[in-house]
Amino acid sequence: MRKKELSAWTLMIGAAVLGSIAAATLSGCKPPVDNDVDISTGELVAPPESSNTTAGSNTTAGSGNVTTSWAPVSETPGMDASLDSDVATAPVPESTASRATMLINTAANIRDVEQAGGDWPQWGGTSHRNNVPNVKNLPTTWNIGKFDRKTGEWDKSKAENIRWFARLGSQTYGNPVVAGGRVFVGTNNGAGHLKRYPSKTDLGCLLAFDEKTGELLWQHSSEKLITGRVHDWPLQGICDAPLVEGDRLWFVTSRGEVRCLDTNGFHDDEDDGEVQGEEARVIDIMNAGPSADLHAETLAALGEGKLPEAVKEQLASAGEPVDGDVSVKAVSEGKVWSVAGNFGGVQRELTIKQLGPRISFFKSLGVYDKQEADTIWVYNMMKELNISQHNMCACSVTSYGDLLFVNTSNGLDESHINLPSPNAPTFICMDKNTGKVLWTDASPGTNILHGQWSSPTVAEFEGVMQVLYGGGDGWLYSFAANEGKDGKPELLWKFDCNPKETKWVIGGEGTRNNLIATPVAYDGLVYIAVGQDPEHGEGEGHLWCIDPNKRGDVSPQLAMKVEDGKRIPIPHRRIQAVNTEDGEVAVDNPNSAVVWHYSMADINEDGEIDFEEEMHRSCGTVAIKDDVLYIADFSGLVHCLDAKGTDDGKPILHFTYDMLAQSWGSPLIADGHVYIGDEDGDVSVFEFGPENAEPIEEINMGSSVYSTPVGANNTIYISTKDKLFAIGKEE
Repeated sequence: MRKKELSAWTLMIGAAVLGSIAAATLSGCKPPVDNDVDISTGELVAPPESSNTTAGSNTTAGSGNVTTSWAPVSETPGMDASLDSDVATAPVPESTASRATMLINTAANIRDVEQAGGDWPQWGGTSHRNNVPNVKNLPTTWNIGKFDRKTGEWDKSKAENIRWFARLGSQTYGNPVVAGGRVFVGTNNGAGHLKRYPSKTDLGCLLAFDEKTGELLWQHSSEKLITGRVHDWPLQGICDAPLVEGDRLWFVTSRGEVRCLDTNGFHDDEDDGEVQGEEARVIDIMNAGPSADLHAETLAALGEGKLPEAVKEQLASAGEPVDGDVSVKAVSEGKVWSVAGNFGGVQRELTIKQLGPRISFFKSLGVYDKQEADTIWVYNMMKELNISQHNMCACSVTSYGDLLFVNTSNGLDESHINLPSPNAPTFICMDKNTGKVLWTDASPGTNILHGQWSSPTVAEFEGVMQVLYGGGDGWLYSFAANEGKDGKPELLWKFDCNPKETKWVIGGEGTRNNLIATPVAYDGLVYIAVGQDPEHGEGEGHLWCIDPNKRGDVSPQLAMKVEDGKRIPIPHRRIQAVNTEDGEVAVDNPNSAVVWHYSMADINEDGEIDFEEEMHRSCGTVAIKDDVLYIADFSGLVHCLDAKGTDDGKPILHFTYDMLAQSWGSPLIADGHVYIGDEDGDVSVFEFGPENAEPIEEINMGSSVYSTPVGANNTIYISTKDKLFAIGKEE
C-alpha cells in the first residue's frame, strides 16, 4: 500500500529544481511575492543592504562571441602578507594531463573509464551516460552521525563509513563529478564559503573539493541575473554537472554561459587562459535603508581621495582588510575610481563604480585569490545567441574530441505561453578549446513545451558517431557528431517520445511530457524516459528503447489527417499532435525505431493496472548492467526491466519497488549493488539482479537527496540538499 501523505517536495521552502516554488495554476507556474531569502536556511528575510542582482557582475564581458581578456592588474604580496591559513596550505593534486586537446571520447577511452573503477569525470562517467562504474570495495551500510540543527556541529561518535563531509548550499541538485583528485559539485551559496559573498547572497556556485580530505579548494560564483526569476530562479544555484578532461573543466552557469575553467584554480600560481584578471565584486553600498548615509559619505570621501573607515570595515568583512594607506584616484569623475593599497595581504588595485543606487567595489582575480575559480574562456549564450531560458539554464555538457555539445535551455517566459526567442538555437556544438560555436540547431522551433534541461549523449552506432539531444518539444534528436557544414549539423533521425494523442496542459495537468532525463547508450541501443518539471507533479510516463541505426522520422507513429479518403501528414504541433475529434489519426510508422516501450505492466496478472504497475513521469536516467535496467520515476517507484525486451518488441518488467517518496535522481549500479536516493533523504540499497526486489538497506542522509549517487576510487559520493558526503569502508 502506498503511503498516503503530503509529499515532502510540496513542503520545501524554496524553488523546485526546474521551476517555481508555488503550485501550478491554470496560468502555469505562479511566482511567489518578491522577497529576499536567507540562502543558508531558505527563510525569507528583509532586503539586505547589499544586492547582487545587478549588472556589472563577476562575469566577463568581451567584445566578441568569446570573452578574451580583462585589463591585467599588477599584484604583489605585501611585506607581511598572509592569506587564510586553510587556503594557503590546501593540498592540490597535480594535474593528470596537459591541456585537454586530445581525442577523449574514443571507444577505447570510454571503456577505460567504465572499467577502471577510478575517476568519474562527467555526468554518467562517459558520453554514454550510463552510471555504472567498475568501482570496488563500496560499503552497503553507513551512518552519517548527527548534525546540530542550530550550530551545524557534527557529532560523529556514531558515524560509520563516512570519510568526510563538506557543506553545500541550502539546495543542491547537481551530481558530483570526480576527477584529478578533486570532487566538483553545483549548488547555491547557502554555505557562504567566500567572505565576499555571505550566505544570504544568492548565487550559483560550482565548488571544487579535495578528494581525500573534503577541503574546499575553490569556488566559481555566478551572480543572479538582473532579469530575475524568469531566467534565474531564486536558490536554484548550479544544477548541472561539469565535464572534466585533464586540467580543463566545462560547465553551464545559471547566467546562461558556457565556461571553461582551470581545474587547478589559482593553486598552480598561474592565471591561465585568455580571460585575465576577471572582475569580481567585493562589496556594495546601497543608497537605501541603513546604508544610505554611508553611500553619501563614501561619494564625498572618494571626491576627496579618501575611504571612510566604515567602508574599510566592510572590506575587511569581505576578506579584503586594508593594511596601511590607500591611494584613491578618479578614473571618471563621480562615476569610477581606482584605489591602490594592501588589501587582504596583497598589494593591488580595486575598482569602484557608481552603478545606479549602489557603489560597488571590484577586484581583479589573480594568483593570490586561491579560493576563486580561474576562468579560461566564457561564452554568453543569452548575449550572443539571444537565448531566453525558462527559470534556469542547466545542461551537463559532454564532448567528442575537440567538440563540446550544449543544450542552450531556450524556453518559454513566465506566462508559460509565449516563446520570447523562437529563432534562438536550442542545441549547439562548440570548439571546447576556444569557445567558438561551430554549428547551431533549433529543431524544436516554436514547439517548445516549457523549458529545456536534458543533457546530450555521444556514442558510436554501426560506425557512425551520433550526438543525442532531448528537445524541449518531447522529441529525441540525433545528429552526426562532427563539425557540421555551413554552421548546421546533419540530422540523422528524430523520435517523438510522446504518443500522438497526448496533450500538453499548462501546470502539468496534461499527458504530453518533455524530456528532462539524459539518453543512455548501451550495447547499440538508446534509452530515455519522459517527464516534466517536478513542480508539475506526478503523471503518466513512458520509457523507450530505441534503435539508433534508422534514419529520418523514426517515431512509433505518424500524425495524419483523413481528407477525401486519403491520409495527409500533419506537421508537428506543440499542444497535441493528433486530435481525433478533428478527424486526425495516429498511424503506425513503418520506419519506427521502437525496440520496446514501457508504460504499464500487469505484474500480478489480476487484470487491473495498479499504481505500482505504471511508469510515471521521470527526471531520472536509466542505468544498465548485464542487460538489467534500473530507473526511478518521480512518483518514487524503482523499475527494474530487461534492457533488451522480448523478440516481438515487448518490455520485460522484473519488478517495481515503492520508495514512498518522490525521486528526482538516477540509480548508481556498482560493486554488485544498486543505490537510489529520494526526497525523504533515504538511499535505498539493492543487491544487483532482477530477483532482488527489496532493498537490503534504506539509509537516511539527514536531508533530501535530489541528486544521483556517484561511485569513484572506492568511494560513494552523495550530495544531499545541503551536504556532500564521501562514503567508503573504514580502513
